Amino acid sequence: MRLDQYLAQAVPGFSRGMARKIIDLGGVHMDGRRLRRSSQVVGQGAALEIFVDGEPQDIFSIGEENILYQDSYLIAVNKPAGINTQPTPARYKGTLYEALIRHLDNPFRRGTRPSLGMVQRLDRDTSGVLVFSTHPGSHKPLSASFSNRSVRKIYLALVDGCLACEQGVFHSEIARQHRTNLMKSVDRGGKEALTQYSVVERFAEATLVRVEIPTGRSHQIRVHFSEAGHPLLGDIRYGGPANRCGQAVPRQMLHAWRIELEHPITKTPVVFEAPLPMDFLRWLECARHPESGPGGPDKQG
Repeated sequence: MRLDQYLAQAVPGFSRGMARKIIDLGGVHMDGRRLRRSSQVVGQGAALEIFVDGEPQDIFSIGEENILYQDSYLIAVNKPAGINTQPTPARYKGTLYEALIRHLDNPFRRGTRPSLGMVQRLDRDTSGVLVFSTHPGSHKPLSASFSNRSVRKIYLALVDGCLACEQGVFHSEIARQHRTNLMKSVDRGGKEALTQYSVVERFAEATLVRVEIPTGRSHQIRVHFSEAGHPLLGDIRYGGPANRCGQAVPRQMLHAWRIELEHPITKTPVVFEAPLPMDFLRWLECARHPESGPGGPDKQG
């Protein structure tokens, strides 16, 4: 059955016209990916999510623990996993951007919207450092520093299996595949993606790697490790396992650990680091000490 037809039948008060509008705005996701075509066929067992502003949604609020750095020109935050970075026309509430707008709002200047500019993005299930401009004068130079590759971006990732080499480089062109909405390396017609990695720690069934990406292509870390036969743990869309080292993987295990850049106004070097979140740390602890993990001999019961 067509997507718009299915929504009109399944959602009370929805017409096919309303369904098409929400789909066009990017407000319908199937199995975790955004759909753009009303004619998309809905298969049996598919998981659908509909995001419409004005409906009850979980509101994410920025706490002091999320702020890594803030001045008059930029803000660096530690984004939790499970939060969308940016709003879409169909979904504004519940995003990191909306939470930052509320955080920056000046109660003594009602009616004046805070200046907040996006210069980078992280996937919903990726945690870690994100930088935003907070002044009109800083947005252009900050954006330029990301686009001209003068920003150093370092990630920590848990990948499946044991990597053969202690360090390596993936270099390809990647492009989005319209049928699956996933990114993939292509012979031509894509955008350059360069991924450098080094092994930090090895486990029985996984490897912790430090990853640096001079380029900033969508999903490039996930794509490159998946195509190398070592997808990220928990990254189901790119073939990652949901369970390793005798324990469940809570999400795609990718964390934006460190950003180094030149301040857009003062021109001084600045460094932002986001500590590993608890879900990542707990998994590492269990992998290091499997005897005390779920089902191990230290388990009481």
